[in-house]
Amino acid sequence: MSKVLRIVHNNCGDKPQIGKVFQFKGTHTEGVFFTVTNHALGNTPVAGLVISAASGPHQVEAALVSDKASRFGQTVNPMLQQLFGVWHPGGQAASSSSAFRGKTAPSGGGTATAGPAQLHTVTLPDRSASVGVPDGWNVPEGGGGGSMGVMGPHGEMVFLNLVRGGIDQNDPQLRSLARYGSLPNTQGHIVSPFNVDLTRAYPEIIKQFRHLNGKDTPVNLQNSHVERVATPRGEQCVHVTGNIVGDDNHGTNESNIVLCFGDYQQGNYGVHVYQSLIPVELADRERATAGAIMASFQVNQGVVQRQANAMAAPGIAAIHAIGAAAAAQMKSAEAAHDIQNASERARQNSYTTHYSNTGDGQLTQGGVNQSFANYLLDQTVVQGNDIDGSGAVGHATVWNATADALVKHDPNRYEIVDTPNYWKGVDY
Repeated sequence: MSKVLRIVHNNCGDKPQIGKVFQFKGTHTEGVFFTVTNHALGNTPVAGLVISAASGPHQVEAALVSDKASRFGQTVNPMLQQLFGVWHPGGQAASSSSAFRGKTAPSGGGTATAGPAQLHTVTLPDRSASVGVPDGWNVPEGGGGGSMGVMGPHGEMVFLNLVRGGIDQNDPQLRSLARYGSLPNTQGHIVSPFNVDLTRAYPEIIKQFRHLNGKDTPVNLQNSHVERVATPRGEQCVHVTGNIVGDDNHGTNESNIVLCFGDYQQGNYGVHVYQSLIPVELADRERATAGAIMASFQVNQGVVQRQANAMAAPGIAAIHAIGAAAAAQMKSAEAAHDIQNASERARQNSYTTHYSNTGDGQLTQGGVNQSFANYLLDQTVVQGNDIDGSGAVGHATVWNATADALVKHDPNRYEIVDTPNYWKGVDY
């Protein structure tokens, strides 16, 4: 069976995820269910069954049946009937595919693993995702944006594409903005370097994810095993298995987690979590079904992208404005000598008298000169209010386009500074 699974791995470009080996009822034939993503066929989720039987001394026969994961529950029985009609493993014929229908006899004293239940497709109301669901299971309300949960009748839970934003505070661009008091708000986000080793960092990431979802109950992941999952360049995923104890007083559950980082842009990225939780006493019976549900999950990227664009537009605008402001500040520093020369020329050529807001005297010559220099250099003085939530107020000289973008994006935080309100030693 391992040789067949290696062939599947090589053909699909992905390591098959397998259940426990079981014995077909009334035979000496063994099998194992698996799920895999076939990258060669456009990342198609596939489910299958590998069967083997000893046919003589040091000799084994094997067979494989597989289909798209979304319909494997419906097609596996007909495929097995056809297979056993022409193949008699170990010199014995299985009378029908009923030999494996979730009620196989123990093999070698162990507990047999049942096959996946038959699935029917459920689509979210916003049409952002769909999933195969067995009879008796349901998709609670509240799913959307490409994320959903599936609940079983005996406490089984499958969570699909739960998403949180991540912030990499080590990103050079975000670090360069710190001195302007413009670091993004981390509330509601996972805070972690994007290039962290997830095989080591996953407990902390999962802890943060649970906290953001209002779950601070300590959990103990026992007998855990973690391995990297093959991903496109610029992403990383890990697969974590084990038993979780103390998850909101739900007892001990067999846990199967896929945790991914992706979509990195300017220090921001997406954190995606897929997880199945099955009470340990039901794990052998329901493991293949949970795997088939996960494999059947499909996201409508067009719908999700439109929703994400609408929700992210204000934040994207702010990031662009802040980035432009930082770039303008650097350019302003580089142009300090030019500004000084322009101010001197302005002093020599300007005959306009400027008065302060209080009307009690003339504005200093330096302020007048700097205002005219800003005009010549296409620059504006902008005031930032409540910097980093501290209540502090700051000034910065930026390009006119940047000043307009900042004020338009957040007029409560940014405002244009008129000439009489320039700060000596800061603005001129």
